[in-house]
Amino acid sequence: MDLDRADPPPESLHEAPALPVPLAAALPPADEILIERVEAHARAAHGAFADNTVRAFAADSRIFATWCRETGRTMLPATPETIAAFIDAQAVVKSRATVERYRSSIAALHRAAGLPNPCTDEIVRLAIKRMNRTKGRRQKQAEPLNRTSIDRMLATKATERLHRRVSEGEGGSPLIALRNTALVAVAYDTLLRRSELVSLDIGDLERGADGSGTVLVRRSKADQEGEGAIKYLAPDTMGHVEAWIAAAGLESGPLFRPLTKGGKVGARALGDRDVARVFRALAAAAGLKLGRLPSGHSTRVGATQDMFAAGFELLEVMQAGSWKTPTMPARYGERLRAQRGAARKLATLQNRA
Repeated sequence: MDLDRADPPPESLHEAPALPVPLAAALPPADEILIERVEAHARAAHGAFADNTVRAFAADSRIFATWCRETGRTMLPATPETIAAFIDAQAVVKSRATVERYRSSIAALHRAAGLPNPCTDEIVRLAIKRMNRTKGRRQKQAEPLNRTSIDRMLATKATERLHRRVSEGEGGSPLIALRNTALVAVAYDTLLRRSELVSLDIGDLERGADGSGTVLVRRSKADQEGEGAIKYLAPDTMGHVEAWIAAAGLESGPLFRPLTKGGKVGARALGDRDVARVFRALAAAAGLKLGRLPSGHSTRVGATQDMFAAGFELLEVMQAGSWKTPTMPARYGERLRAQRGAARKLATLQNRA
């Protein structure tokens, strides 16, 4: 799992997300009062959480319900011993971040039912500690797309090759290259996550006198209540954006959209899972030799590393990437810091570097 997409730890989940009412039918025949509480919470919390959060919570609850049913355990209320056994079982086949999310969802389910949270028990904490010792806490980082890679992806020859290697289902429309180059250019300048990138709206673009621009990001992973943030777009990026908008004949609505097999522009926004596919198509067309395939967050990692390499302060990088804590940008730049740290300075003084 990409670092930037890691799910929040249980300690940061202070409210229970809305539980879709149909899920109550999947619960075991427990106390009817508990089911009524869960259903009432689902109705009361409707619209209070992001759709992805609600879907993840529902899916996690179903997984836990199925496991409890198959092992003959009670799901609601669950004992700490049940949750610890569930964590041990899931840690064998799932990533650490996924199991942590399961624990958050189980805790949220109990809060929704008005029950004490069993996930705070010491036996559950020990199960998590046991998993961490086995798997380690370090997660995979998205393959970075630094500026040198971005420039190659945006080069004329690369986009021409992409015309000949377009993905199945989108035909050979030249609009594909215009959209894809605009997408990767905007992704690098804004450091947006993939879901934020595809949510951009044409009406939120503003062009500056010098050819640069700005775009309003109305909502983000760290801004679920929609306070909004303004992101900068360099003149060359604005050129790619305007070329795509003009060629597609767009006037309003989603900035990035899918294309039909015949090259017709869709009305809805591009799916967030399509972002990685676009990055990979451009990287392949540019002949990039990467350690791993790019993900939807590769530009975010690459731009962060480039900022550190240019000497920007951590707070500046945090502002650019809309991070509220320094953990993630610091992780993205840790290899660069190692190259500039005390060990490197000592090696230089000793004429070994």
